[in-house]
Amino acid sequence: MILLSAGRTAVVLAVTMMLAFALAPTAGRAADAAFQQWLQSLWPDAQKLGVSRATFEQAVRGLEPDLSLPDLVIPGRAQTPPRGQAEFVQTPAEYLREKTLASLAGQGRQLLEQHRTALQGIEQRFGVPGSVVLAIWGRETAFGTYKLPHDALRVLATQGYYGRRKDMFRNELLYAMKMMEDGVARSDMRASWGGALGLTQFLPSEFYKHGVDFDGDGKRDIWRSVPDALASAAQQLAAKGWQAGKHWAYEVKPPRGLDCTIADPDNLKPLRDWLAAGFVPAGGKRPAAADLNEPASLLQPAGLHGPSFLIMKNYYVIKDYNFSDLYVLFVGNVSDRIAGGGPFERAWDPVVQLRTKDLEEMQNHLAALGMYRDKIDGKAGMRTRLALGAYEKANGLSLDCWPDAAVLDHMRARASRR
Repeated sequence: MILLSAGRTAVVLAVTMMLAFALAPTAGRAADAAFQQWLQSLWPDAQKLGVSRATFEQAVRGLEPDLSLPDLVIPGRAQTPPRGQAEFVQTPAEYLREKTLASLAGQGRQLLEQHRTALQGIEQRFGVPGSVVLAIWGRETAFGTYKLPHDALRVLATQGYYGRRKDMFRNELLYAMKMMEDGVARSDMRASWGGALGLTQFLPSEFYKHGVDFDGDGKRDIWRSVPDALASAAQQLAAKGWQAGKHWAYEVKPPRGLDCTIADPDNLKPLRDWLAAGFVPAGGKRPAAADLNEPASLLQPAGLHGPSFLIMKNYYVIKDYNFSDLYVLFVGNVSDRIAGGGPFERAWDPVVQLRTKDLEEMQNHLAALGMYRDKIDGKAGMRTRLALGAYEKANGLSLDCWPDAAVLDHMRARASRR
C-alpha cells in the first residue's frame, strides 16, 4: 500500500479524471448528435405542413431532450414502470377528493354566471352544456390558475425520439411547429408532460381539428380567450359523438347482494331496465325522460368499495377526451355540481392501489387463465376488475372486484402449484 501526500494525491486524481474523460465512451455525445440529426430529418414533413425554414430553425434551435419525462425508452437505462398519470396510479378516494371537487364546483358556478352568454352560445352551437366544458377547464388547469410547467417543443421532441409512442409525438411536434408558423407565440408553447397546451389542454393536432374562434377576433386562442378555449373543448366533444340533451351517468344504489361481475361495459340494456331491476338513483334524483331508453352499463370504479354508476354514451365521449374512468367521474361530478347537483352519495372506501408492476403481474396471471384478453398495462380498469371478479368467483374467494395483495398472493400460490 502506497501512501500519497495530499498535494500529490490531488495531482493524481486530476490526471486520472482527465484520462477518464478523454477515454470515456462517446455514447452520450453520439446520442445527442443522433437526436439533432433526427430533428433535422423532420424538415421535409414540416415543410409539407407549410412551415417555413425560418420557423423550423427557430423551433429546433438549442432543443435538447428532457430525460426526466415519464414514459421514455432510453438505450442503456434500466427500464422502470412508466410513471403514470394520477388517474391511473391513485385510488378513487385519492383522486376524487371531496374538498377538491367542492372547491372547483364552487368556482365553476361563479364562472357559469360570468360567462353565461358565451356558454349559452356554445351549448346552442355544439349541444354541450356549459357546466361540462367548465368542469373540463377546472380539471385540466384549475380554471387557468395552474401554469403548465414544460416547454411543449422540448416535450414533444423528447417523446418523439425516446417515447413509447414515437410516431404520435413526432406528428404532434410537426403540428406544434405549424402553430408557431401560424402565429402562436413561442412563449405560449407551454405544456403538460404529455405535450398538451392551453386552458383546456389540446395537443397541437387537436388544435387544428377542433380549435374554434368563438369570440370573433379572427384567431383561435386557447390560452387567453375563455370563449375560444371552452368552445374548442365543446367542438371536440361534439366531434367525438356528444349527444345533446342526454346525461353522462347516474349514481345508483345497487340491489343488496349484487354480483359485481355484471359491471361489464358490454352488459348494455336500457336505463329503465336497470331501474326496474332495483337500481335506485342516488339522492332520489329521477333520470330525465330522454335518458330512460338509452343503453347503459354498470360501472363500479372501486368494485364493491365505492359508488356505483349507470353510464351512457356521453360518459364515453368524455372518456375519449381523457381515457380514464376517474377523470370522467371527476369532470362529471363537478359538472353536475355546477348545474345544481351534489357530492357522491356513497363514500369511497380507503382501498389500497397496487403498484403498476403488481397489477401487470395480476393481468398476466388472468390472461394465462383465459380470463383477461385486454392490454397488459398495469391499470385497474374496467376489464381488469371484471376479470378479477371472475377469478374470485371461480376460486371461492370473497367477491369484491377490486385488485388487492391477497388475491395476487392467491394467484402466485396457484401458479406455483401448476
